[in-house]
Amino acid sequence: MGRYRDGKDTTDQYRRIDVRSLRRYGYLRPGASFTLRWSCNGVETGSIHGCTTSNSVVLSYRHQPWGSDEWQLKEYPVELVRTPCHYGGERTWFLCPARGCRRRVAILYGGGIYACRRCHQLVYKSQREQSHDRALRRTQAIRMKLGGSANMLEPFPAKPTGMHWRTYQRLQLEAGGAESRAWPPWLLRRIQAGS
Repeated sequence: MGRYRDGKDTTDQYRRIDVRSLRRYGYLRPGASFTLRWSCNGVETGSIHGCTTSNSVVLSYRHQPWGSDEWQLKEYPVELVRTPCHYGGERTWFLCPARGCRRRVAILYGGGIYACRRCHQLVYKSQREQSHDRALRRTQAIRMKLGGSANMLEPFPAKPTGMHWRTYQRLQLEAGGAESRAWPPWLLRRIQAGS
């Protein structure tokens, strides 16, 4: 796994378990069991099995510690907590099982133990992007939201049917501002030096 300048990996480099997905598929009912599998280019790279009790999910998987040829069987419960939502219902969370943490989180990331991103010292990929990359990604997202392509060489998409003009104009202004910030500084310097 590649490291960045400050030594922190990103969340997209790790396997993850999302409590919202487990709930959506009915795996958080007491007595339910599930198996999650990860693959790369059609080859399975890992799996984890879980069994749900009334207040926890028991995770079971094999783990190979860094630099070791031995596989270890890991099995431990991850506590579930539920909080009420403002308009009824409830939201389910994992309590991070790492020693001394117990942070309430929606996603656990794999490693020696499945834990929250802070315990694994992970950052989001967007936190490592340059500001011009973020601006370009925002411009492209607006273009696609309006039914166009992410290709910056194509004309800006027309207003979709049913969208208010005020909304369309706001998105158009936001995309224009982001597009002006999407030029890499080295390219701007080169253009200015050529003038």
